[in-house]
Amino acid sequence: MNPSGKKARIVFFGTPEFAASQLKAIFAAGHQVAAVVTAPDKPAGRGKKIQQSAVKQLAEKLQIKVLQPLNLKDPDFIQELRQLKADIFVVVAFRMLPELVWSMPPRGTFNLHASLLPNYRGAAPINWAIINGEKETGLTTFFINEKIDEGKLILQQEMMIGPEENAGSLHDRMMHQGNALVTETIQLILAGNPKLQPQPESAMLKPAPKIYKPDCAIQWQLPINKVYNQIRGLSPYPTAYTDLINEEGNVLRIKVYDAKIEKEKPEESPLSLLTDNKTFLKVALADGYLVLLNIQLPGKKNLKTPELLKGFKFDGKWQVFLEK
Repeated sequence: MNPSGKKARIVFFGTPEFAASQLKAIFAAGHQVAAVVTAPDKPAGRGKKIQQSAVKQLAEKLQIKVLQPLNLKDPDFIQELRQLKADIFVVVAFRMLPELVWSMPPRGTFNLHASLLPNYRGAAPINWAIINGEKETGLTTFFINEKIDEGKLILQQEMMIGPEENAGSLHDRMMHQGNALVTETIQLILAGNPKLQPQPESAMLKPAPKIYKPDCAIQWQLPINKVYNQIRGLSPYPTAYTDLINEEGNVLRIKVYDAKIEKEKPEESPLSLLTDNKTFLKVALADGYLVLLNIQLPGKKNLKTPELLKGFKFDGKWQVFLEK
């Protein structure tokens, strides 16, 4: 429950599991969630079954009104938002809001972002922090303005990134840590005394753009530490991949979910694929071996390497194919 006794009337904007966790924390703190705004239902998977967002599923369990506009500027949607008379809009993992939406509530609209802003503005801050080999990241709440992720800072919380941590485990830790930051931010706004800080600007800021399929191709030409960071920064989603090619010209595309580094100097040619076809699969690079611990073959589920090698053998000479 909310210890201060002050309660806000809130409209919550969000779609995935990360956002649903924050919605649950706000509700548990005793605030009145007048409605949630989330993505429209859409077909997903091979069966094209209609799928509801994690936020919608939770909202329905909590008996909260659900709005799913296709167009955030639709006059009917805007009118419905106004009639809700919310004090604060809270935005987590949602698309960019038009000004006539974020400027509506009297106490403002704030966002929870999974980085220490101003670094890693954009759609994929968790992935890019790990891909870039960061040892530290964090969470930020800030008031939304007309620019993406550039509003005044309200609160920040630093978090360490483990040397073997992947994007999935960091996502989950940040999701839970965000609960307290979001509810604390609401209390500061209700008390009328958030100490706002403008975001510092620098030409050296690191971006976090949306990740596309070409970004997931493993860059074997890089130093082994960077290759390793790319794999864990894309695991479990959207997942790093590479093409393997044998001496007969056969090509096999695999996804790599987990790996580790063996620092000994390889004797084999760089990009060679080594295996005993029982327990290990590794790639020789100039500065060590990258051991592939968990991979997925086309049309199959991802498996630990010893399990995969029970049903698939790499006969003959194979190497990884370096994309240009």
